Amino acid sequence: MNNVETDRPVPDFELPATGEQSISLSGLRGKKIVLYFYPKDSTPGCTLEGQNFRDLHDRFAALNTVILGVSRDGIKAHENFKAKQNFPFELLSDKEERLCRLFDVIKPKKLYGKEFMGIERSTFIIDEKGILRAEWRKVKVKGHADEVLAAIEKL
Repeated sequence: MNNVETDRPVPDFELPATGEQSISLSGLRGKKIVLYFYPKDSTPGCTLEGQNFRDLHDRFAALNTVILGVSRDGIKAHENFKAKQNFPFELLSDKEERLCRLFDVIKPKKLYGKEFMGIERSTFIIDEKGILRAEWRKVKVKGHADEVLAAIEKL
C-alpha cells in the first residue's frame, strides 16, 4: 500500500478501538478527523499530548471533528490509559502497524543509545470526504493541540 499524500483521498482502514468497537474511515464520513499517532500509552509525552486533546475536545466536537489516538499498544492498555486520563475520544490499536505504515510514521529512534523502530509522533487531519488536508511530523507536544484546532477552524 502506498503512503498517504496531502490533498489526496486516504484509503479506507479499520482498526480495533476502545469501547469494544472497530473504527473505520468510511464509517466516519461526514466528519473531520484528527488522527494522532503517539509512541506508547501512559508515558509522559503521550499522556500530556492526550490531555491537551482532551482539554480541547469540546471545541473540536463543535467543529464536527472526531479525535482518534493511534499507537501499537493493545486494547487493554488503551482502555486503562483512556480511563485513567478521562479521554473523551477513542484510541485505536495498530499492533500490526498497517495504519502506521500507511501514514509512514514508523521511524528509527534512539533511546539510551539503542536504536529501534518506533512511532514518530505525528498528526493528520482528514476532511469529511476522506481527503488528507494537513499533517504534522516530528511533533513537539507543547502547543500542538492548539495548532491542530486552529487548522481545523480554517477548513
